[in-house]
Amino acid sequence: MSPELEQGLYVFVLATFVGLEVIRRVSPLLHTPLMSLTNAISAIAVVGSILVAGEQKTPLSTVLGTIAVACSMINIVGGYLITYRMLRMFRKSGKGKP
Repeated sequence: MSPELEQGLYVFVLATFVGLEVIRRVSPLLHTPLMSLTNAISAIAVVGSILVAGEQKTPLSTVLGTIAVACSMINIVGGYLITYRMLRMFRKSGKGKP
């Protein structure tokens, strides 16, 4: 295993644990703003994964980049759907108004 791959895996595992701890400790009142922030981060991930997939250095990097694009887009679409649904809960109903 190359040193670059080992370092990348190390950073990935640490970021996963830090991210899980940060998300678990967020109060429920902050979930909607946090979801908007994660959508922005996922958009950056889409751009990076498109660059990795587009370089076509090796077949493995192209496949992993394509999978990363798909996963990031699923995350973005799901995040927007959840945010829209949560914001819909706070709308005032039009019943009883003139």
